[in-house]
Amino acid sequence: MTPDMKNTMLLLLALATLSCTSQEPAEKGLKDALEGKFYMGAAMGGAQILGKDTATLELIHQHFNSVVAENCMKSGPIHPEEGKYNFEPADQFIEFAQQHEMYTVGHCLVWHSQAPRWFFTDSAGNQVSREVLIERMKDHISTVAGRYKGKVHLWDVVNEAFEDDGSWRKTKFYEIIGEDYIELAFRFAHEADPDAELIYNDYSMFHSGRRDAVVNLVNRLKEKGIRIDGVGMQAHYGMDYPDLGAFEESILAFGNAGVDVHITEMDISVLPSPWSNAGAEISDRAEYMEKMNPYPGGLPDSVDAAMNQRWMDFFEIFLKHEDIIKRVTTWGVSDNHSWKNNWPIRGRTDYPLLFDREFQPKPVVAEIIKAAQE
Repeated sequence: MTPDMKNTMLLLLALATLSCTSQEPAEKGLKDALEGKFYMGAAMGGAQILGKDTATLELIHQHFNSVVAENCMKSGPIHPEEGKYNFEPADQFIEFAQQHEMYTVGHCLVWHSQAPRWFFTDSAGNQVSREVLIERMKDHISTVAGRYKGKVHLWDVVNEAFEDDGSWRKTKFYEIIGEDYIELAFRFAHEADPDAELIYNDYSMFHSGRRDAVVNLVNRLKEKGIRIDGVGMQAHYGMDYPDLGAFEESILAFGNAGVDVHITEMDISVLPSPWSNAGAEISDRAEYMEKMNPYPGGLPDSVDAAMNQRWMDFFEIFLKHEDIIKRVTTWGVSDNHSWKNNWPIRGRTDYPLLFDREFQPKPVVAEIIKAAQE
């Protein structure tokens, strides 16, 4: 089978799945309860994009009205070699989003972590000049954002450019181009699709240093007449962080800067962090893993209740500030497909999302729906 035949078959499979999930679900979901408040989004992995995971697709259709691709639109996967693009998975993702009239998020145009190595080096392996990297960044943004012009509603333009203390993250984009790489990226994205919304996205935005740096970034871009519509607050959280007061303070700070707030990549881990448990016991691998993976067979009732309450605490804040928040997106749909089962320690069993391993809604889903309707 030729590559073209294989790609055609995959596209037909995805389209067949679309037709199977195109009927209105019997029960109303989160998106219906939250209509008029903010979009309810989910990240889609490869199995969903290719139409293989029909159970998750049904949940997406019932409960979500916004989607983002977990990986296939990042620069590494979509642009693995200079002059060579891999658009097939992204095309299928966009086809699904359009078929179901989803608010579609493109993730992401500029990010150091999953950028292809060739971006920063020449054929001899030497670091490229500022001019070369700017041209490569412009070509990438123009090609990708241009291909999906009018189909992607919002782009994560730049991802994770600052440290907790507000200093610049020393990425290759920063080291080679300088601080204005963000300004250039937003300019290029706007040129490629003038109607698309553009946001900056980062994690640990509850830290005052990072929060202030992003507010200053927003103000600088606006002063220069560069389009920026919102800030994405990545929400890979735990049971004891962040402090809800600091989290809410950041929402208000970004709102006061005159942009929308998008809660992105949300999940809540119930597992202990290895960073706070690293020590001599790591040498005893079995004991260490038992401590790091305490719930392989399911959550105790008390932990399950606390986890549901933690989700509700956040959604109460979201509903309180629905005038500022435009979207809440979970990073995945059900626990069995979450990246948190394998990060930062592989093979653990985590429970970080709103739907369990049997694709059933957790109790907090009904609580969110009730609170939204009230």
